[in-house]
Amino acid sequence: MLLTREADLFESSRSRLEAIAYRLLGSAGDAEDAVQETYLRWQAADRDYVDTPEAWLTKVLTNLCLNQLTSARARRETYVGQWLPEPVLAGGPMLGPADTVEQRESVSMAMLTLMERLTAKERVVYVLREAFGYSHHEVAELLDITEANCQQVYRRAKQHLSMERARIEVDEAAARRIVEEFLAAAVSGQTDTLVALLTDDAAIIGDGGGFIPTLNRPLYGAERIARFVRLAIKPSNGTWARLGGKPALYAAVANGMPALLLVHEEQVVGMVVLDVTADGIADVHAQANPEKLAYATRQWAASAPREPLPDLW
Repeated sequence: MLLTREADLFESSRSRLEAIAYRLLGSAGDAEDAVQETYLRWQAADRDYVDTPEAWLTKVLTNLCLNQLTSARARRETYVGQWLPEPVLAGGPMLGPADTVEQRESVSMAMLTLMERLTAKERVVYVLREAFGYSHHEVAELLDITEANCQQVYRRAKQHLSMERARIEVDEAAARRIVEEFLAAAVSGQTDTLVALLTDDAAIIGDGGGFIPTLNRPLYGAERIARFVRLAIKPSNGTWARLGGKPALYAAVANGMPALLLVHEEQVVGMVVLDVTADGIADVHAQANPEKLAYATRQWAASAPREPLPDLW
């Protein structure tokens, strides 16, 4: 049993550990599991030999995430359809810290998706350097590599993750305006209205995890996306049946971007996150896998009541 002091010390680190794990794994559920396993190891550790608890906890968590990333790659090979990260609503500790552009960017849906290109080690080095300000020396010690090797890994990761677009920052009010405009354009039946909101090279990616039918592969180009959305957004009894019933629509902020939430009986049954840049909506991430919406549902249940969007059907 942990003494109060050791338990308090771990709890004071929990939010930081969850934020690291979420960026490394792209999964809120897996991040919680990794942090819980870190707690169990902290509970069993001989703390007389732990000089710096924060570094010890971070190293244990990082190693757990490295193992998880390796096994996750194998699971992704058999994943049904496209894989997307789990969206997290604003206010969750997993999204912090968010003081700098780099920190906010590291948790965007676009970046979390892009980080799937990296090796496990590249992802750890990039996240700890960019989002948490660890020095190369500190990261090298956590990974048991040389500082020079750490710098090389970091440079490779940066090259793989070069993102040219500048993303805008949104609050709840701005998110609602953007979501309402997107939704109105989608149901208007006028393809040109939706095209005007998208960048020319926009992409839409859907993740149903085999539970909900979605796109088999990403769809690119404003015209193609607009045509697809115009047809897909038309509701049907079959659509509502797959979601458990007709959902209410809400606007929110998820991973720093405007999000359209579909909520049925207090369950988040779908979430569409809009990656908004200065040039328009660059990516549409549609998450319908119920396993990946469990964390968002818990957040939703704990949040204050919100005003639903107008029923457009």
